[in-house]
Amino acid sequence: MQFTTKTSAPEKTRTGCAIVAVRSGKPGAAARAIDAQADGAIAAAIARGDLAAKAGSTLLVGLSGGVERALLVSLGEEAEVSEKAFGEAARAAVRALAATGAKDAVSWLGEVEVGARDARWKARVQALAAREAAYRFERMKSRREAAPRGPQSLAIGCDRAQAAGVAAELRVAEAIADGMDFAKDLGNLPGNVCTPTFLADEAKRLGKEFKLKVEVLDRKQMEALKMGALLAVAQGSEEPPKMIVVRYDGAGPKQAPIVLVGKGITFDTGGISIKPNDGMREMKTDMAGGAAVLAAVDAAARLELTVAVTAVVPAAENAVSGSSYRPADVVRHVGGRTTEVLNTDAEGRLVLADGLAYARLELGATVLVDVATLTGAMNIALGTKTAGLYATTDGLADALRTAAAHAGEPVWRMPLAEEYTDLLDSPIADANNAPGNPGGTTAALFLKPFAGDLPWAHLNVAGPARAGSD
Repeated sequence: MQFTTKTSAPEKTRTGCAIVAVRSGKPGAAARAIDAQADGAIAAAIARGDLAAKAGSTLLVGLSGGVERALLVSLGEEAEVSEKAFGEAARAAVRALAATGAKDAVSWLGEVEVGARDARWKARVQALAAREAAYRFERMKSRREAAPRGPQSLAIGCDRAQAAGVAAELRVAEAIADGMDFAKDLGNLPGNVCTPTFLADEAKRLGKEFKLKVEVLDRKQMEALKMGALLAVAQGSEEPPKMIVVRYDGAGPKQAPIVLVGKGITFDTGGISIKPNDGMREMKTDMAGGAAVLAAVDAAARLELTVAVTAVVPAAENAVSGSSYRPADVVRHVGGRTTEVLNTDAEGRLVLADGLAYARLELGATVLVDVATLTGAMNIALGTKTAGLYATTDGLADALRTAAAHAGEPVWRMPLAEEYTDLLDSPIADANNAPGNPGGTTAALFLKPFAGDLPWAHLNVAGPARAGSD
């Protein structure tokens, strides 16, 4: 879908469909302006009670003249429109559009005030909603479904003074959506296709497309660096492990990077501590953290941001064979710290630990953020829509929460409860990898030492990574 701006008055606009706001049963300014040219058809439909009051309810009204259709979208009955209500309205609008025969559409939802959010934010929300609705994963089908109906272009109505800013934000939204689609594609691919080698090849493709520095460490290089944990997790599989490093130097090659470390377990059987069959098919998404950090670099490169950011993806398959690592094994990480393995299904923290230590000791990181589908306990604590956030500094936690709120991706800060640290004790190693799971906290506490004194945050995305399958 193509995104543009529209600065003409609503009643003077020619379009296949105008998206207009209704609040508490009252049409907004754009709806009233269009209705004045449509003999009151919009007001009549509202008066009949055809549009439900709940935020996100929609009603399509056929018109004659320059505006062929009006899509009425309810913003609810609250005194103020919340970000949540606006997002629901935007998503409902693009879903309803797909059922029409309109070739183009113009949205005037931005006329609604949403707290302190400006026209740029409202444009971004609408564009991302449209791209989300348009996403299809059909790469594995021999026959693709017919393309859905709906407009090929969406214009965001705005004042002339806002047009340049809104247009710039639409370009940002498209770059973000491209990155999101990339991450979704990786997460949807089956484990027999999306292997560690495949992930490495995708990273190399990004490197060629955006002239990024890409390095892929093989088994011998990992052995030299003493990445014993990543190698141990991988040893039960015929698929070779990869340590993938993608550098975007938008702030110049001398700028120390923010490093994003993403868990890249391309399929997780649980190893010898094998998972139950129910839900195992979802374990192809256990590399969602790795996909997310690659997508973040993808978006940064598309937008030519003036930042230095590096994605690190420790990638492996956790399989079961005669060569699998075992409970009671002791593995040695980059930097020398050791872990007693109590559960081979707690492999994510093992590979992330090597990734974090490698980023700190070898890549000159200034800030570390890891992203992982780490513990099912987070689903119980926060549900499937909210990611758990652990951080060693308030500044980093606040920055991530602000960014998440701007993106419409809720996170909730969890405590790094030091009273649980003793649960990590091992009689034969520096720590154990499965001391129990009080809300997922011990997994974060396990990772913390590998970040050293650097500002570090852990995002547990176990719920959001699989929310689409609910």
